[in-house]
Amino acid sequence: MTDTGVLIQLAGYVGLLLWGTHMVTSGVQRGFGSELRHWLGLNLRGRARAFLVGLGMTTVLQSSTATALMATSFTVAGLIGLAPGLAVMLGANVGTTLVTQVLSFSIEPIGPPLILAGVITFRSTDDDRWKNVGRTVIGLGLMLLALGGLTRTLVPIESAPALRAILATLNDQLILLVLIGALLTWACHSSVAIVLLVVSLAANHAVTPAAGLALVLGANVGATLPPLIEAGSAVARRLPLGNALLRLVGAAVVLPLLPICAQLLARIDATPARLVVNFHTAFNLVLAAAFILPTERLARLLIRWQPEPPQPVDPGEPIYLEATALDAATIALTNASRETLRMGDMVQEMLRGAMKALRDGGRRREIARTGQAVTRLGGSIRSYLADLGNEQPLDDEQEGARVQEILSAVINLEHVSNIVVSSLMDVAVKRIERTRPFSVEEISVIAGIHTELLESLRLAVAVFLSGEPRDAARLLARKNVLREMEIRATELHVRLLRDAASAVRAGEGDRVGLVAESSGLLLNIVCDLRRVHSHIATFAYPVLNRNAPQPSSAAVLDHHGAEV
Repeated sequence: MTDTGVLIQLAGYVGLLLWGTHMVTSGVQRGFGSELRHWLGLNLRGRARAFLVGLGMTTVLQSSTATALMATSFTVAGLIGLAPGLAVMLGANVGTTLVTQVLSFSIEPIGPPLILAGVITFRSTDDDRWKNVGRTVIGLGLMLLALGGLTRTLVPIESAPALRAILATLNDQLILLVLIGALLTWACHSSVAIVLLVVSLAANHAVTPAAGLALVLGANVGATLPPLIEAGSAVARRLPLGNALLRLVGAAVVLPLLPICAQLLARIDATPARLVVNFHTAFNLVLAAAFILPTERLARLLIRWQPEPPQPVDPGEPIYLEATALDAATIALTNASRETLRMGDMVQEMLRGAMKALRDGGRRREIARTGQAVTRLGGSIRSYLADLGNEQPLDDEQEGARVQEILSAVINLEHVSNIVVSSLMDVAVKRIERTRPFSVEEISVIAGIHTELLESLRLAVAVFLSGEPRDAARLLARKNVLREMEIRATELHVRLLRDAASAVRAGEGDRVGLVAESSGLLLNIVCDLRRVHSHIATFAYPVLNRNAPQPSSAAVLDHHGAEV
């Protein structure tokens, strides 16, 4: 076979290896991504546990890049600290070496049966999760076939003069080999694939042991580049930057010692292929042992180097909606969630200001400006989610459901803002124009409902973040409390009218008209606050629907009827 033919075959098998790796990673993420993210969020207490979580997730996903993107989304959202996130990445780096260890053995014969099993699984079911299981199994089979093809193609490589000359020239250029390994890994987004390629080169004596180790160092450095480049903000850049710095420091220390490392590892197993794989594992284990304790100090340095972005002058301008994150649905949805939380904060301030406006008419202009900002920010979030849907198909049910939850939250927060601006502020104006102020009892009723709204909004935000069914049930139960307050307000209205009528009959003046006007405004306020609470309580329904059997059509009609 000609040199050109060998190169074409090598490129084809490398492409097949990359595609198999992509199928495994995407299959696991689409089928079990939400469970993995939930598990990741629940098991990050302490450095040791975070390290094990990162190791386990990367072993399942076969991609430290995917684990890095998930961990970054949690640190950006504030669900985990930066130090545990760094421990996750140390574990993820070790996890990739375990995958490489398994795949480096001669297990090519099980590749075709795996592909057959995956195809049967994929085509015999309509369940998305089982389809993704089939996709994962097919990907594993393709990876094994590609590794076997690489080995067979590289066997006659020494007889190809041009290839032999190129590799012989590079064998002594260790720094250049590190750069080549880093660039290849960045281009392929898979350190597993590149390390396995180096294993094939070493097994066929196409590269010297030291050259193979240099390529592995480059693969370790290059694996940190995709998450770092895709991070669109300073906060999102902290974790991948920390991981990149750790590996760069490790590579700089180890590079001059590669010949010594090769000699030491040869005492364990002198086989060139095993030498490369064992070095990959040893390098990441030593790196984890050296840096797992100082993660807190490194986290503080990263926060200092990458501070929070300045708040925009216009609160309606989005901060976290990064266009570069649209390639990764997990990060994009986290960004949209953070902006939705900003909307929640603005609506909370509007509700606080509404109470002052009802008392003395203050803060009306400020509330109106904040309402306009809420509307603009809501429009930006909807456009961002639309761009996400155009950028990639959200065939994962959990990701699609999260999009709907965010849209529902945005729409309901906008409705709350509109009620405050258009209705409550109108009542505040009437309250200023009329002569009779609210009585102590009336103010007490309004203040009680207002306090209940603020508590419910805080609980709704917690439900939106955590998706905890117990909190969702508590939020929905608060509707009963508000209903009782509304009944007390109606009873107060009736009693005040009766007292005014009694006073008229006793000759104490005509107060019925003033009392009727005042009580009417009170009932309008209570009605508006109840509408606000209904929109807030809507945050609970997606969570409860996920954890309960689907209601019958009659139940759905009853539910909507009750809401109306």
